Amino acid sequence: MTKILIVEDDNDINSMIKTALSKEGYDCVSAFSGTEGLLRLEVDKFDLVILDLMLPGVEGQEVLKQTREKNNIPFIVLSAKDELDTKVDLLTLGANDYMTKPFELKELLARVQVQLRMSSANSFNASATGIEDSKVSDNKGKNTLDYRELSLDLNSKALVVNGNSITLTAQEYRIMELFLKNPGKVFSKNEIYEYAWDDYYMGEDKTIYVHISNIRQKIKKYTEQEYIETVWGLGFKL
Repeated sequence: MTKILIVEDDNDINSMIKTALSKEGYDCVSAFSGTEGLLRLEVDKFDLVILDLMLPGVEGQEVLKQTREKNNIPFIVLSAKDELDTKVDLLTLGANDYMTKPFELKELLARVQVQLRMSSANSFNASATGIEDSKVSDNKGKNTLDYRELSLDLNSKALVVNGNSITLTAQEYRIMELFLKNPGKVFSKNEIYEYAWDDYYMGEDKTIYVHISNIRQKIKKYTEQEYIETVWGLGFKL
């Protein structure tokens, strides 16, 4: 059963989310502070975390930051803050999605389903988008997408750069999967968003830019080569 951690200090909101998700068949665990949330994440395995920002003890941003250093679990962040800079900062830290309070439960459920679907997906129906696959190599049973110094492991979902393994968020993985399947091909922001988020593009330019920037920074730690090129007016390519 899919297990979800709800880190929210407001008892009513926590209970409301837990009840709604439980009705959908999810196994939900509640935490009411950042400290408790981190402890839960240390001792148990979750498929997704719903995280409030304003928490007693350890704040939400720190919970996200500390967890991202260890694993790639999807995070949906809830906050009363609606400033663009706050959203960008959270995406930079590794949040997968962001919802502003107050929110509709139906929308939260839909976003949970999207994140879980993306997290578990190993492939994409290329024929539906007209995207062609590049050659996938088989190295001792491990399927990989290889390009110069880069190798994307389709099983572990880790990106290897010059022998160094890099942990990617679900969206970062999907973006690199798209690029590595089609090296040299230019993809528009629309195509990248719909592939990586498995959702309709609604002009989320900032979200795409932040994720591309995060990937570039991770790759840059292990090579001087530039791998994701901006094609002005068109999009991005590997």
